[in-house]
Amino acid sequence: METVVSGIRPTGNLHLGNYFGAVKSFLKMQYEYNCFFFIADWHSLTTHPHPDNIRKSVKTILAEYLACGLDPEKTTIYIQSDVREVPELYLYLNMNAYLGELERVTSFKDKVRTQPNNVNAGLLTYPSLMAADIIIHKAVKVPVGKDQEQNMEMARKFARRFNQIYGVEYFPEPASFHLSEKAVKVPGLDGSGKMGKSEGNAIYLIDDEKTIKKKVMKAVTDSGPTEPNSEKPEAVANLFAMMEIVSEPSTYEYFNEKYNTCEIRYGDMKKQLAVDINAFCAPIREKILDIMANDAYLEKVAAQGAEKASVSAAKTLREVREIIGFRP
Repeated sequence: METVVSGIRPTGNLHLGNYFGAVKSFLKMQYEYNCFFFIADWHSLTTHPHPDNIRKSVKTILAEYLACGLDPEKTTIYIQSDVREVPELYLYLNMNAYLGELERVTSFKDKVRTQPNNVNAGLLTYPSLMAADIIIHKAVKVPVGKDQEQNMEMARKFARRFNQIYGVEYFPEPASFHLSEKAVKVPGLDGSGKMGKSEGNAIYLIDDEKTIKKKVMKAVTDSGPTEPNSEKPEAVANLFAMMEIVSEPSTYEYFNEKYNTCEIRYGDMKKQLAVDINAFCAPIREKILDIMANDAYLEKVAAQGAEKASVSAAKTLREVREIIGFRP
């Protein structure tokens, strides 16, 4: 069975866009591949978070992925900092990574431009840490968004370079899964673009019924169609796209017909959409809250994942040290 590795950024709560994107892909993959999913808390250090924020973020994201259906009996889900072999491989890869190529990475150049007062070495060597996370399990596939493709090319380069320097065929060159090609695009309700944390237009899986209704009722619309069967403006099309994702087909068809006959009442549509979003989120929300309250279970899952990931990583490091020339 092929090995897949993917990092999960501990950057707050999951929203509907995350669920229909990466999360659903992970849920499917866990039955088809030998999966290693890790919460990338070391990567988060580039922004200098407070210790309490790290602990809270890791706990939250672990609970949410488990509530969505990631099964620790079928896949390996672990916290990056629990696998101490990763920094050693990161060191070896950095010894063969060159300043010029790291400085040319687009994500690094973006950080230099947007946060000039925090251009740290962790940002510069992000690609080599990402590569270490992947190749330490000798992964052959990595599910990533297209914005990570340059870092994936760097991971392949580092794997290839290690093999060339030491005259071995040890690390495979991991291929990319582009999640965005098959994932459902969940629109934001602010009138443009897709749902996202930074856009401030997200409905989170943990949002309660009142919060969901408040967000949906603020969704951008227009004054309504004046011609039958007219094209929907983007903001209204987003509202219908969301309804198509979470509502019954008959509900979508009812409001679509009302739009096409110029009888649409957006207030009624929003109220129904809020009910349907809440119906979708409620079971997941309840599981998230139950798991968040069960520290013993979260500790057990994290420990089990760390043990499985460490066995795989330790085997790689023993062999890498021998290849490089260090004593066992």
